[in-house]
Amino acid sequence: MCLIVPLSARAAPYAAMVMDARTGEVLHSRNADTRLHPASLTKMMTLYIAFEAVERGEISLDKKIRISKNAAAEPPSKLGLRAGQKIALRYLIRAAAVKSANDAATAIGEAISGSEAAFARRMNRTAKALGMTRTTFKNAHGLTEAGHQSTARDMTILGRHLLYDFPEYYNLFSRTSTDAGIKTVANTNRRLLASYRGADGIKTGYTRAAGFNLVASAERGNERVIATVFGGKSSTSRNARVAELLDMGFRRSPSSAPVRKPSPPVYAGAATQGGAGKTIRVSGAVKKSLRPMIRPRSEPVLVASAAPKPAPEPTYEDTVNPDDIAQALAEAQIETARNEVNVGADTPTEQAVALLDASARPALRPAALLATPAPKQIPTQEVVTRASTSGGRHWGVNVGRYPSRFKAETVLLKTALTEMATLDGSLRKVVRNSRGFDANFLGLTRDSAELACRRLQARNISCTTIGPG
Repeated sequence: MCLIVPLSARAAPYAAMVMDARTGEVLHSRNADTRLHPASLTKMMTLYIAFEAVERGEISLDKKIRISKNAAAEPPSKLGLRAGQKIALRYLIRAAAVKSANDAATAIGEAISGSEAAFARRMNRTAKALGMTRTTFKNAHGLTEAGHQSTARDMTILGRHLLYDFPEYYNLFSRTSTDAGIKTVANTNRRLLASYRGADGIKTGYTRAAGFNLVASAERGNERVIATVFGGKSSTSRNARVAELLDMGFRRSPSSAPVRKPSPPVYAGAATQGGAGKTIRVSGAVKKSLRPMIRPRSEPVLVASAAPKPAPEPTYEDTVNPDDIAQALAEAQIETARNEVNVGADTPTEQAVALLDASARPALRPAALLATPAPKQIPTQEVVTRASTSGGRHWGVNVGRYPSRFKAETVLLKTALTEMATLDGSLRKVVRNSRGFDANFLGLTRDSAELACRRLQARNISCTTIGPG
């Protein structure tokens, strides 16, 4: 007698891997290179790209995303978004990371790349750049689709990159619940987080074809281990197996080991990586200036004295250390600044203001200028950038909020180089608040501010106008 078992009822293939997160050393593996259905582990890549896009200035966490019919129609698990509804990107990220919401994941992909298909192509480019050699993505959420497959090894690699590439966002995965804008959502991984000492993430996944999947990370003292399971029979048995694997990892990993962070992704054909290529276009502007000669400003910005006297009060409130400005300019000339650079200047300097203002002329070498001491017995030249109040120039534009002052200043510089036609002569200003660092251009008329925003938005650069007061 032959018993035919329906495909949906068959047990999903099992695969597992344990890795020392500090070194990347594999401590245990079983079927780790077998291509299987990742289910909602897919959202790890969706979130990785979202964090990358925010860091690169492609999109702001506060950007209001209009939900498409396609996103709203995704099956559960979902946040319950409606077609035409607008919601901030930060809430979509929380819903995808914590609740594993399919509608939120699709909305993220469409917001960043314009369509889910285009976002899937970006997911595959990113996977290749991260060394995920046996992964193919077809969608942003992980619901079963022909050809949408990954491996335990590739998902472990991705989990390690999330941990080290975006530590400022990693805390999302340890929240047992979070505010997702329209409701508070509970973490699909809350049972393991509550039961296993040191567990702080990362992502669960389940479909009939995949079984119960999980990538988990835990830290105890100086040790950190990542364990991945594909094909669990239930969430309870899967969690128990992951706990066993984490225990194995802590037993096998050395008590102390140097942290060797994974290398950041290097993209082949980087001009297409960011969708519209915002970062690449700005970088190109530095290498080949669109302005062949220095144009005189319509408003004087140089204040010089024949003898030393008190300096005028700078209107640029958030000046930084000159060495950090030189670093920011160098980073802008290459590709995109990373938050690994430590910027913590406490003392404002007028020379720093002058260098930041002069950065729109790529031919200057700020590091060399800073290294040259001023001649003795020559009065110090003081340069102050001022926002004009004539002609109704009380308007400005905001180009995003960023996790560090350095990142905000870098985005301001790149944006100024991209849109010199309307922003030339404006004041670049970073304003710190409880939620981050706002990157603003001030000293514009209403018409020029609105024009600048239209031109920036045409390049898919987030921009909002700032009115008087």
